[in-house]
Amino acid sequence: MAELFLMFILGLLPVIWLVIALCGLKMEAYKASIGAAVVAIVLAIAVWKMPLVNAATAVAEGMAMAIWPIVIVIIAAVFTYNLTVHTGAMEKIKGMLTSVSSDKRVLVLLIGWCFGGFLEGMAGFGTAVAIPASMLMALGFNPMTGILACLLANGVPTMFGSIGIPTTTLASISGLDPTSLAFCQSLQVAPFVVATPFLMVMLVGGGPKALKGVVPITLASGLAFAVPEIVAARFIGADLPVVVGAVCTLVVTFLFALKSKAEVPEEYRLEVADATDSEPLTAADALRAWCPFILIFVVLVLTSALVPAIHEPLSQIKTTVNIYAGDPNAKLTFSWVNTPGVLIMICGIIGGLIQGCSVREMLDVLLATVKQMSKTIVTMLAILACAKVMGYSGMIASVAAFFVGTFGSFYPLVSPVLGGLGTFVTGSGTSSEVLFGSVQVQAAQAIGADPLWLASANSLGVSAGKMIAPQSIAIGTATCGLVGKDGEVLGKISKYAFGYLVVMAIFIYAGVLLGIHIA
Repeated sequence: MAELFLMFILGLLPVIWLVIALCGLKMEAYKASIGAAVVAIVLAIAVWKMPLVNAATAVAEGMAMAIWPIVIVIIAAVFTYNLTVHTGAMEKIKGMLTSVSSDKRVLVLLIGWCFGGFLEGMAGFGTAVAIPASMLMALGFNPMTGILACLLANGVPTMFGSIGIPTTTLASISGLDPTSLAFCQSLQVAPFVVATPFLMVMLVGGGPKALKGVVPITLASGLAFAVPEIVAARFIGADLPVVVGAVCTLVVTFLFALKSKAEVPEEYRLEVADATDSEPLTAADALRAWCPFILIFVVLVLTSALVPAIHEPLSQIKTTVNIYAGDPNAKLTFSWVNTPGVLIMICGIIGGLIQGCSVREMLDVLLATVKQMSKTIVTMLAILACAKVMGYSGMIASVAAFFVGTFGSFYPLVSPVLGGLGTFVTGSGTSSEVLFGSVQVQAAQAIGADPLWLASANSLGVSAGKMIAPQSIAIGTATCGLVGKDGEVLGKISKYAFGYLVVMAIFIYAGVLLGIHIA
């Protein structure tokens, strides 16, 4: 047992270093992430006896995965936003949004919750933090508040993000039926889906008092996401629950906002430019301003698995390689066209041209964006390198072995923690499912629990881990001009993530005690 505990602590050292460096030492994320990668490499070679060539190629694979598709998505999303600011379109968008409501509590639901949920469901890879957070900042939100709200909103949709890839991956590696798994996940996450809009409103409004006057729209926003998500999971499967839920909640929240005639309290009202100071917007002006985001919406739908005639040919334009020397079957696939980063970049460029931006201006904006995101790019490279070394060396397996071997029948209490830990380390719900999905099923069989229940618990934990993943935080801080504030963001969002994990742990354990089985 002593050796198991020692290996557990050593396996967690890169994570422990990250937390200390970000929160205690107030170190910038890219420096902390490089340190975590170095710690992981040294431990993998010295303790887990990983050959040097394997460690080097694991780092190379992690960096390659970071560049494509994650970094390209981040650059594309921020470039599109920066371009709309450059052309003046963002000011027009701001005017249109505030004409629906000048109440920041309502706007955070429309943009951070509804639009962010749609982006996560369709694209993932940081878009649901980068684009909504930048839009909230443009509307006049405090940048820190905007980032925190979007990190909070981005948690619960992650299990069905990118057209359900995390869930379909978990079903594949665990041997569980994907539709049954998706249904179980949707049931488990539903209370948290309903709760999240309330927490977002309290976050931007400074506490529970902010709920006064907006409880109906907040409740409707949560229920309009959770209920359609459950129905879609039960009758369609893993691909569409978040997309369906996000579209439904967007419509419902928008209609509630339009129908509301209540006076917005001064403390929650955003400053809106006097309409007499500018010419009224025509339909053509409005369409031109929104065109990059409309194009993103349309293109992501048309190129998704929902439209096989387009999706399948584009998906064939890819390259599959083996980078990690320790396993010839460890393949990494690069999709060169049908990947969110490329598609968003194309939409951004077309949108810029429609808005009258010259090619030279777009190149300047792109170069400025890359410079703006440079430290975030380094963070992505280091975090993914660290994650791959931890996974391939056996460090993650040692952490999982400690949990399974130590807790016995109480294992369900820590089941969501594993999912959260995997997402914290990798920044990816899919990667967390790969790391711990099989562990959850094996643990369920050992203690006589429903494998669907504990496998879904891993995905539930992913929701909390996604909020505090350094990768997600770095995207938000870079987008909103708060580079170097990653530790502060982590400290503030952690109370939500850990609160979710505590409730999730109790919820999952209660389900096992009650003998719940999902058919």
